[in-house]
Amino acid sequence: MLRPIKNEAQYEDALSRVYSLMQKNIKPGSATSDELEVLSILIKEYENEHYPVSKPEPLEAIKFRLEQMNMSEAELSEILGYRSRKSEILSGKRKLNLAMIRKLVEQLHIPAEILIKAY
Repeated sequence: MLRPIKNEAQYEDALSRVYSLMQKNIKPGSATSDELEVLSILIKEYENEHYPVSKPEPLEAIKFRLEQMNMSEAELSEILGYRSRKSEILSGKRKLNLAMIRKLVEQLHIPAEILIKAY
């Protein structure tokens, strides 16, 4: 019977059970499939509460996304408008304005909630 995960031992047991279920050839809609889904939800909730992941700083997010997309800083200049503006932003001397945030959201697909954080 599935129960909420309340401590580290139960968390480890749930992870082990999920691992063993994932090694099987599970049919969608089966009881085993439902068990895997419910365990995954319980694990996620436990992890969100006990191991929260903080959101990145805006400049870190921009640099990371550029790297992910295999883009150069010169291409970031094209998005932001001016080469000097890009340098000032990446060095922290200039803050992102609303127009820049909109362009970054649209072209780099960085969530606005990350870009509007104070830094």
